[in-house]
Amino acid sequence: MEFKTDIEIAQACEPKHIRDVAAAAGVDEKYLEQYGNYKAKVDYRMLKDLADRPDGKLVLVTAITPTPAGEGKTTTSVGLADGLRKIGKNAVVALREPSLGPVFGVKGGAAGGGHAQVIPMEDINLHFTGDFHAIGAANNLLAAMLDNHIQQGNALAIDPKQITWKRAVDMNDRQLRHIVDGLGGRMQGVPREDGFDITVASEVMAVLCLASDIADLKARLARIIVAYTYDGRPVTAHDLKAEGAMAALLKDALKPNLVQTLEGTPAFIHGGPFANIAHGCNSVTATRMALKLGDYAVTEAGFAADLGAEKFLDIKCRMAGLTPSAVVIVATVRALKYHGGVPKADLNQENLEALEKGLPNLLQHVDNIKNVFGLPCVVAVNAFPTDTKAELELVEAKCREMGVNVALSEVWAKGGEGGTALAEEVVRLCELPNSFRPSYELELSIEEKLETICRRIYRADGVVLTPGAKKQARKLTELGFDKLPICMAKTQYSFSDDASLLGAPKGFTVTVRELKVSAGAGFIVALTGDIMTMPGLPKSPAAERIDVDENGRISGLF
Repeated sequence: MEFKTDIEIAQACEPKHIRDVAAAAGVDEKYLEQYGNYKAKVDYRMLKDLADRPDGKLVLVTAITPTPAGEGKTTTSVGLADGLRKIGKNAVVALREPSLGPVFGVKGGAAGGGHAQVIPMEDINLHFTGDFHAIGAANNLLAAMLDNHIQQGNALAIDPKQITWKRAVDMNDRQLRHIVDGLGGRMQGVPREDGFDITVASEVMAVLCLASDIADLKARLARIIVAYTYDGRPVTAHDLKAEGAMAALLKDALKPNLVQTLEGTPAFIHGGPFANIAHGCNSVTATRMALKLGDYAVTEAGFAADLGAEKFLDIKCRMAGLTPSAVVIVATVRALKYHGGVPKADLNQENLEALEKGLPNLLQHVDNIKNVFGLPCVVAVNAFPTDTKAELELVEAKCREMGVNVALSEVWAKGGEGGTALAEEVVRLCELPNSFRPSYELELSIEEKLETICRRIYRADGVVLTPGAKKQARKLTELGFDKLPICMAKTQYSFSDDASLLGAPKGFTVTVRELKVSAGAGFIVALTGDIMTMPGLPKSPAAERIDVDENGRISGLF
């Protein structure tokens, strides 16, 4: 059998016109703003006209702790939506937009894989409808207005050494992490230390993903804290009169994007905060559209369940009033063996001993979803040809001991047909009662919330705040931000803040080195370990293998 790459499979597909996808999903053409034949924006005002329509069932797809062996969370999400349609259910999928940083770096895109993809995958993975450019422009407009205010006399008495707002670019560029700008003389700006975040780490991204309409967007943008004065008072975007112009740049980006899967299932792709440094979920508006249009809305949260799913459940669901009906936890036998100590080169060999050693990682995620958050879940084993019967049976037996079923997912190879078993189990779980609850109460202090997340979700012995973080916690409490939820910025490669601790480590503490408030988004960001808000490119970036021919056909994009 001839092997085809993801992009070759996607390019061989004959997509439906986006008008037909919209009509099949129940989107009236008056809400549709086409970007060519195969993608469109949907006006969020549609939600007001559908307010009386009951919501469908919300299904969250999450995963075990990621490894170089891969897990396939987006692939499973897309295949599950197609699988639900195969068994006669009306399903819509809601995903995040990919960032250019990972596309040209090492991780790759976020359009799924094999026969479970969203299309047009090249557009989705590159500029798409320009949302990220608008977010970066709004972020940088605020930065420019801030520095201009200081240059023009600094009427607000902003302390240049207490500026918290960074510039943003949607690229992995370590050179921009720490810079000095404003050089060249008095007329060229005020010299100061500065830096860039990747666009997906910008608070503007989080604000866009949590805002419900233009009025809410402007109110959130206005609350963004960019700096502190010499006497310690916060300075906001509203103080700089910036929120109106920022919202003007974001007015189209606020509208969710509609595309389709390879099998024609409607797909909303909107927003893209990373889950290791931001809240890791697609927009609330896109999720709500999927819930109104589908009997089942399938969505995913980034990285593992201790990051994306925890933030989805503790931040997004709490803010938006959402209640999931079921959770899918994606795992692969290969990744579990990696957690059990097998080098990547040897993962194709059967190794029940290593699999048994790696399984606690999966089981801890299962326990968190089931017993901490009170939600029914299923383990989706993303199938590889090298998986043996004995290995699959071991995973199934260990999960059954916890009262959780396992479904083999073959969506990469078979599309929706390979996701019907998973779809049947999801439908069954959605009918079960659940006792969904967040992992912590907002009334707790900042330190107590941090302690609760670290102990309950990561199974740490506790949390340690550096002296600087303790001072920041006191300051944020004085300013009245202590009742906000916590957004943990932590390595995605371990339950701990040490990327080298695989499996389900014990006997560790989590160190919080910095706390900062995202007042517009409505949460406190806790930076742990050596996590960075601007990634770098690897030694051999994916960009070296991407090309386009004279007909505009792109190659090398996975």
